[in-house]
Amino acid sequence: MTPPRRALISITSAQASLFNGKETTGLFISEALHPYNVLTAAGFEVDLASETGTYTADWLSQQPDFLNGADLSTWNNTNSDFRQKLDNMSKAADLDGSKYGVFFASAGHASLIDYPTATALQKIAEQVWANGGIVSSVCHGPAIFANIIDPATNEPLIKGKKLTGFTTEAEHSMGIYDELKSWNSEMVEELAIRLGATYERGAGVWDDFHVVDGRLVTGQNPQSARSTAQAVVEVFEQL
Repeated sequence: MTPPRRALISITSAQASLFNGKETTGLFISEALHPYNVLTAAGFEVDLASETGTYTADWLSQQPDFLNGADLSTWNNTNSDFRQKLDNMSKAADLDGSKYGVFFASAGHASLIDYPTATALQKIAEQVWANGGIVSSVCHGPAIFANIIDPATNEPLIKGKKLTGFTTEAEHSMGIYDELKSWNSEMVEELAIRLGATYERGAGVWDDFHVVDGRLVTGQNPQSARSTAQAVVEVFEQL
C-alpha cells in the first residue's frame, strides 16, 4: 500500500547567537521553502511543524545570496501559503504521524540544538519509516537522526546507510566551529560516524549534492534543498 501523499516538513524551534553574538541562527528559510514548493507542485499536501510550534528565522538565510527573487517575495508576503503554514504551524506532538508518507527535516544551525532531543518530531519520522514512507533531511537536518530508531530493527535508522549533510569543513570555513562545539553539539559528520552510517559529500562545501539510499534521502547544504526534495518525489513515485 502506497503511503499517504502528504509530507511533514520539520522546523527547528531553537535559536542561538552566532558569530560571537552578532547574528541569530534559527530556521534556514530556503531549506523549508524549496522543499515546500517542490512537494506542493508534485501534488503533496504539506504541513510544517516544530517541537514547540514556534520558530525563529535564521539571519544568514535572509541575506540576498540565499533569499532573492520569487523566494524573497514569498517570504515577505505574510499571506502566502508558505508563510501562513509556517507562522501558524502545529506542535509536532499534536500531529498524527500515520497521516504522512514523507518526513523532511529542514534545518539551520539551530537544529543542532533542538533536533537531537525533539522526541515528537522523531516519533513522526519513525512512524513514516515504519509505514514504508520516506525520511529525508537537508544540511544540519541529520541532527534529528540522533535518536530516531528503526522500529523493525531497534537500531538507529541511519545505521548501515549512506547519507550527507553539512560538512565540518564548512563550519571551519565559516569560522564558527568552536562556537558550535561550545553548544555541546555534534556535527553532522560526527553523528553519522557514531551511529554507523556512511557520510558522503560533494567536492565543494556549497555544491548541490544529495544522496539517495532506499527511502532515506539527504542533502548537503542550502543549495541542495530543492534537488533533495525532487529526489524525494522520484523515490515516492516508485514506492
